[in-house]
Amino acid sequence: MLLSMTGYGRGIKTFREKTITIEIRSLNSKFTDLRLKLPQNYKDKEHFLRKVITQETHRGKIDLSISVTSLAGADDYGLNKSLFKKYYHELKALSTELEMPPGDLMQAVLKLPNVITSEEGSIDDEEWAAVQETLKEAISNFTAFRRTEGEVMKADCLSHCAHILAALKKIEPFETERVEKLRKRITQNMDEYVGKDNIDANRFEQEILYYLEKIDVTEEKVRLEQHCKYFAEVLETKSSSKGKKLSFISQEMGREINTLGSKANSSDIQRLVVQMKDELEKIKEQVLNAV
Repeated sequence: MLLSMTGYGRGIKTFREKTITIEIRSLNSKFTDLRLKLPQNYKDKEHFLRKVITQETHRGKIDLSISVTSLAGADDYGLNKSLFKKYYHELKALSTELEMPPGDLMQAVLKLPNVITSEEGSIDDEEWAAVQETLKEAISNFTAFRRTEGEVMKADCLSHCAHILAALKKIEPFETERVEKLRKRITQNMDEYVGKDNIDANRFEQEILYYLEKIDVTEEKVRLEQHCKYFAEVLETKSSSKGKKLSFISQEMGREINTLGSKANSSDIQRLVVQMKDELEKIKEQVLNAV
């Protein structure tokens, strides 16, 4: 099971005269970057919420928002008038001092911290239980979204792996041609600059073998094939957190493809190497978004 780091989940529950709405959004990130937007009277639950979300979402840039609205149409929030006035006068004085247009100070001040405050104190156990149920629903929907996206990513990665292996098999016919071309070129150069009568046949064969060993790509082909198969095996495992492992494997695939290119000594093989690099880049793009 492969999970995408891009996801969205929502949970809604009616409790007493309130509607509790919890939304979870995520984008790709190397680490867990969690941001919470909570009602003021939920702040003491922040540590618990961070722990749960971190455990359930694994990795990504995650936004969690909880909103509570009244069914009567009025939100359970009030205006901190003294703080509002303080912010307003200070911002207005600053705009005058800097000769800047004040803009819509009313809207700007309302967005500042603690200007809008909860009229209630801490929540009771029943409300907190309702919040936890809503959170479970949001996480469930969030994970389902990630799983669906992950299945698409998995199919795409497997397709690109198959294309790399197909290109790898096409290299073999060009290897024999490459050896003959190399032998012919060295022979012509030796005849031209040294002379056929001055060539030691045994030494010449040794030199040919030396160059053939330098351009031999058998090990790189075997390792690249093994990496592709291992990549596919990891994709099929049940683990839900394997993005980093897939990233490491794709890096190893890249090393073997680069070595193939440096040893190619053939425009036909080099063309296949370019194709494999293109497929690998597409794999890496997908892996960057895997949990």
